[in-house]
Amino acid sequence: MTERFDAIIVGTGQAAKPLAGALAKAGKKIASIETKHVGGTCVNEGCTPTKTMVASSRVAYLTRRGADYGVRTGPISIDLGRVRERKREIVESFRSGNIKRLTGENMELIYGIAEFAGPKTLHVDLRDGGSRTLEADWIFLNTGLRAAVPTMPGLRDIPLLNNESIMELDAVPQHLLIIGGGYIGLEFGQMFRRFGSNVTIIHKGHQLLDHEDPDVAEEIRKILAEDGIEVLLEADTFAAGSSGNSVQLSVRQGSETRRLIGSHLLVATGRIPNTEALNLAAAGVATDEHGYIKVNDYLETTAPGIYAIGDVKGGPAFTHISYDDYRIIDANLLRGERRSIRDRILPYTVFIDPQLGRIGLTETEARERGRNIRVAKMPMTYVARAIETAETRGFMKIVVDRDTDQILGAAVLGIEGGEIASIIQIAMQGRLKYTALRDGIFSHPTLAESLNNVFFNWDGEQ
Repeated sequence: MTERFDAIIVGTGQAAKPLAGALAKAGKKIASIETKHVGGTCVNEGCTPTKTMVASSRVAYLTRRGADYGVRTGPISIDLGRVRERKREIVESFRSGNIKRLTGENMELIYGIAEFAGPKTLHVDLRDGGSRTLEADWIFLNTGLRAAVPTMPGLRDIPLLNNESIMELDAVPQHLLIIGGGYIGLEFGQMFRRFGSNVTIIHKGHQLLDHEDPDVAEEIRKILAEDGIEVLLEADTFAAGSSGNSVQLSVRQGSETRRLIGSHLLVATGRIPNTEALNLAAAGVATDEHGYIKVNDYLETTAPGIYAIGDVKGGPAFTHISYDDYRIIDANLLRGERRSIRDRILPYTVFIDPQLGRIGLTETEARERGRNIRVAKMPMTYVARAIETAETRGFMKIVVDRDTDQILGAAVLGIEGGEIASIIQIAMQGRLKYTALRDGIFSHPTLAESLNNVFFNWDGEQ
């Protein structure tokens, strides 16, 4: 027997919760389908748990630096079990809040695995047994991503960790090997170094964080090296194995081959979309060669009435992007507007320490697009607040259109870099000239007042 709903949401990531609430408030009958845990990657194995553990590792870092501030401390130890317990408590709190927001009038939360049985029909194998068949005029796919495991001889035959399982360790690894120099690899690498692990990051590219400007990536490498992390660049891991309680990697750098031995291995080589179980062909929903669902600028798939939101459609995999996807759907379907994802200003923060706050175009991207630019660049050693807090690592870099004086993008690698980048973003959204920040009055001594000074430091100009 087929059950009728006005809308079905498959997956409960960060677009799903507010979307279900908005649809229900509009009088629509909603079914939300979840395979595992409500809240998606962000709540369960992404933002919430990782930043909780990053906070614990920063406390360890500052405690060891006590002498820098004239504070005497003794030897410290890490109770990783308690770190994990704190992480679990916060995740459960957030998850429970999401569950409450997906249940109520006009809303039903269903646990199970969904697949299309037709253009507007889903068959759901229920987690507790049995099945249900649902149909709706609107279907929203919010199934997210999962960790990818590269094809490599021996890799699937040894114990390995991903971004989720590494947070369930109850003891600090003696030597953590990490394949991948992206956001996940760097955040966990620095975190576990501060917990006390020896850490080696093996990255195939010529720089860390492949999409960042080379000077930003190189500064991050120097910071990690200062923290005692070994970084191998242009290093191809071509085989894996194990012996006793150790894992072994065969790595090629140029003409040299090395064998690395560690106690634990984290694979952080990217993520892949959760689409293969959906039977998308039955609904006429197309994907690209990597399995991401194809959408237009209005988040519409190739099948009428079916939309893809969040990470599963490809593009930047960030919670705030997923949430904005919800706002676009809400505006277009419930309020008669015609908003699109085109030309969104996309911010993000990499939660290494110091943070990398990013907004808009990199210098490389701006030059590739033929923009006439100038670049303001200033080390954090010039920032009074950074000096006072003994947090002077990194630099600020802002790309300005020379013809219009408007800001095109910024990278703030420094203490609370994400917060400073947010101030720059507001100026960009208001289409203010850079002079509005240069000449603005900010409280002293704050990090924000660095925006007065950075524009007196033009890279390569006298």
